[in-house]
Parts: sequence; C-alpha cells; structure tokens
Amino acid sequence: MFMKNTMLAAVCLLGSSLACAEVTIADPWVRATVPAQKATGAFMQMTSTTNVKLVAAQSPVANVVEIHEMKMDNNVMKMRQITGLDLAAGKMVELKPGSYHIMLLELKQQVREGDAVPVSLVFEDQNKQRQTVDVKAVGRPLNAAGGTPAAKSMH
Repeated sequence: MFMKNTMLAAVCLLGSSLACAEVTIADPWVRATVPAQKATGAFMQMTSTTNVKLVAAQSPVANVVEIHEMKMDNNVMKMRQITGLDLAAGKMVELKPGSYHIMLLELKQQVREGDAVPVSLVFEDQNKQRQTVDVKAVGRPLNAAGGTPAAKSMH
C-alpha cells in the first residue's frame, strides 16, 4: 500500500512586516533512471497560504537543477528552463510530467525505484525574501505517469 508523502512547511518571509506562508508539498516523487542516465524529473503538488514564487531548486544527486516548463507548440513538445513559478495564495500548482517540473541534470548516481531523493525548493516572497523548503522525493518506476498509484487505479 502506498503512503502519500506530504510535507507542511512554515515559510517565514521577512519584509517591512512579518509575513508567514505555509507551503504544503504533497506527493513529491522523482522518475527512476537506468544506469548511466544523466537526467530525470521531480514532480509534486505545491500550495501556499500567501503569494510566493518557486525561484530555484537544488539536490545533492545532481550537479544542475532547473525549473522547467514543457508544453505543446505547433504540435511539437518543447521544454525550456524558466526563472520561476508563481504560487498564488490558496491555489495548488502541480509539477507533473508533460508540464512544469524540476529537472535534475548531470546526475551523480542512478536514481532507483524507492530511493528518497532530497530536493531543496527555494521560494521568494513579494519583498524578495527567500526561504528554503526541503523535501524527499520518492523514486518511482521509469514508466510512472504521475499521480499516486491509488489515484491511477481509479481511472
């Protein structure tokens, strides 16, 4: 039975006055790799109580970590790095295959199914104050399409 990973973090952002955002990270996962594969993606759902922006990410398993967007353009799927991803207060933003995601590049090791991959997410508020939230993304099979295994079986 799969247990849903949820992390609740209080992201305190200091500006002219104290503002505290609760950022909820749900179901963080990373796609497992084959030996010698040098890139993979990390996925999750993020919700914040205040407006913040995901501006960076890091992981000790990769030399380069980027925020990416994947979308269709004239029937061609294109992926590109973006400088940040807005989280509007109370609105869930999903990082998922074929859409927004965290790209782990120049992998230092193979990511296997079941591995707990540390990923640090850097959020920025409207006053440019930053806070880091650490999550553990669980390695899922190479053919994982997203969502929890229980949710996929309901479709």
